[in-house]
Amino acid sequence: MCNLTIAIRCVMWYSIIVLKGTMVNPVGRKGILIMSIDRRHIYGIMIDTETANGLDCPLFYDVGWQVIDSHGRLYKSRSFVNRDIFVRERELMQSAYYNEKIPQYVEDIRNGTRIMADLYEIKQALADDVAEYGCKFICAHNAFFDYRSLNGTQRYVTKSKYRYFVPYGLEWWDTMKMAQSVICKMPTYLKFCRENGFMVSENRPKATAEILYRFISNDVNFVEEHKGIEDVDILDVHYLSLVSLQNLKTNKGCLIFAKNMHYF
Repeated sequence: MCNLTIAIRCVMWYSIIVLKGTMVNPVGRKGILIMSIDRRHIYGIMIDTETANGLDCPLFYDVGWQVIDSHGRLYKSRSFVNRDIFVRERELMQSAYYNEKIPQYVEDIRNGTRIMADLYEIKQALADDVAEYGCKFICAHNAFFDYRSLNGTQRYVTKSKYRYFVPYGLEWWDTMKMAQSVICKMPTYLKFCRENGFMVSENRPKATAEILYRFISNDVNFVEEHKGIEDVDILDVHYLSLVSLQNLKTNKGCLIFAKNMHYF
């Protein structure tokens, strides 16, 4: 195992053991808050959505995000079930790719593990976090999908009266593109994917969040939960590994695929 691979895995365990606090946020599920705001850092949002209504026009019923800085450190965590889709579009929810998880969501809502809110309330919570930390970027794995699901849900629920979900001016970053330019080119990652059947083609390894986490954690049996905030947790590990080991200049917009140019 090369030194870089060992370093990646050391960073991964550091992020799990050291950076995962236990403070509880006023809104959302059990969250993370590791330190006070330091204006010398550049802050952003790591986000993930779970959707219904297929891939062409995805509508999110579950969203989770965490406030991080450009070094991958964690500050705050939020998780919401979208009442406008989960409850008010019950028939549509049957099209959710992971609809077998619906009973677990119901149970989590009943016991207070998850918070259910209207789309407006979720949007306002995100806007509050962006304003509080002065966030400059928003990041996701295969980010264009989440970009479409957030805005698509906003337009569906409001009948296009309001078209954009994310506050104006945030730069979108994609951890999948970051990983493809760094981790996926590593000989050890290619070897790992070939040995375990994680290849798209002969020379192209898979770059899903699940496979990347299996490599970073050295746990070939890891299964992604496909729930918003739980998946954000593993994206933070990806991001921290990339930033720490490759010195990505994320504050200058590493691999930005689009700017969120609209009015909030």
